[in-house]
Amino acid sequence: MGKPTGFLDYERQDRGYEEPESRRGKWTEFVKQLPDSTLGEQAARCMDCGIPFCHSGCPVNNLIPDWNDLVYRDHWETALTTLHSTNNFPEFTGRICPAPCEAACTLNIDDQPVTIKTIECAIVDRGWKEGWIQPLAPSVKTGKRVAVVGSGPAGLACSQQLARAGHDVTLYEKNDRIGGLLRYGIPEFKMEKWLIDRRVEQMQGEGVEFRTNVEIGVDMDVAELMDGYDAIAMTGGAELPRDLEIEGRELDGIHFAMDFLTQQNKRVAGDSEAVAAPGGTITAAGKHVVVIGGGDTGSDCIGTSVRQGATSVVQLEIMPRPPEKENKALTWPDWPLKFRTSSSQEEGCERDWSVLTRTAVGKDGKVVALDCVRVEWVADEAGRMQMQDVAGSEFRLDADLVLLAMGFLGSRRDGMVEQFGVDLDARGSVLADMTDYQTSIGKIFAAGDMRRGQSLVVWAIREGRQCAHAVDQFLMGNSTLPR
Repeated sequence: MGKPTGFLDYERQDRGYEEPESRRGKWTEFVKQLPDSTLGEQAARCMDCGIPFCHSGCPVNNLIPDWNDLVYRDHWETALTTLHSTNNFPEFTGRICPAPCEAACTLNIDDQPVTIKTIECAIVDRGWKEGWIQPLAPSVKTGKRVAVVGSGPAGLACSQQLARAGHDVTLYEKNDRIGGLLRYGIPEFKMEKWLIDRRVEQMQGEGVEFRTNVEIGVDMDVAELMDGYDAIAMTGGAELPRDLEIEGRELDGIHFAMDFLTQQNKRVAGDSEAVAAPGGTITAAGKHVVVIGGGDTGSDCIGTSVRQGATSVVQLEIMPRPPEKENKALTWPDWPLKFRTSSSQEEGCERDWSVLTRTAVGKDGKVVALDCVRVEWVADEAGRMQMQDVAGSEFRLDADLVLLAMGFLGSRRDGMVEQFGVDLDARGSVLADMTDYQTSIGKIFAAGDMRRGQSLVVWAIREGRQCAHAVDQFLMGNSTLPR
């Protein structure tokens, strides 16, 4: 590294946020970027450790020490080239990835890790600002046609890589805009959607054809794809939400988180209310909101509810409250379980743990409250943790709007998956391994959440890239695309 003592000389600094009071009414991003001089100092904290565990902590295996050194030396364009060699869309991961690379940072053993995510985002943002990012059209076309179904991060990465290899790629998306859950599942205040549009324009310059409002298995028969393309990549995501099977589930006011988030993202995009809410408007304005589920999706529901003007927001988690700090001696370099507060939770939310929802209470067909009970987790004779009610701990929560953010059970079975007839694994995801990404039907491949189940954007990008390598090798006999 350019400054071997950087990790001793500089304290960790990271991007800050606007104050909660000023951002609650905004649908735009509110992160405060660091100046280049500070970024150089932060990059200098990278230790040049013998084994950079950040490589294995990062699903796309970003060359983190390399571009940290380049930023320190003020070689930003070369840093961008290095960053893009492993990650097609670092402006996405630089905003919404939880940064497992930082948990794996060697400096994290007994100090604060390098601000990897912040530096990554700064590199690509500067690349766009300077005009360094341009379409990379192939010099030779192969004549092979590939259909990619699903335009989330896996589908986008797969399509871009295949187009750069010279194949004719058509990307199908059932919604009216490209991006999948990047577009409709992640709120605008966490990632503004013009970032996706900018990449779509680049990919069009590289030869990718985008076809929106086409749901394979509904608007187009799968036989047409089988006949018209040499290979097909299924990248449709894990869209089957986990439901809450309780008495009163049918009451008006209980909704899946994605219905709520998608509707708001459509409104911000300028869609009419009829388009944004075909099943009726879902709004938190003036309501007591209860979010069930403690993950990122639940957090997004909180930030959206706050901006819509909720009277109160409560988030329930069935698992116990995590410890304030992780035991690094036991967890490093793996992702640790510890107490975290998201920017949305910081904006105004009551959080409660070890809570099980028993019944939804209604009046005139609408939910008005939830009956809950506290639980404890006890090991059975086999050592498995089992949930038990805590006697006398029942309580009732006011609830005009209940948002179910309890995760996903895999890909939707109806439509495309059912008509293709591909095998599924025990979890209900499309069966394909991480070597060739090939399904039970020869020329059909699968990647991203549709194959691995609910996961991170950065994992979807990795799988899309690796799937593209597998498709290219299937079509051409070999591939020079990176995995």
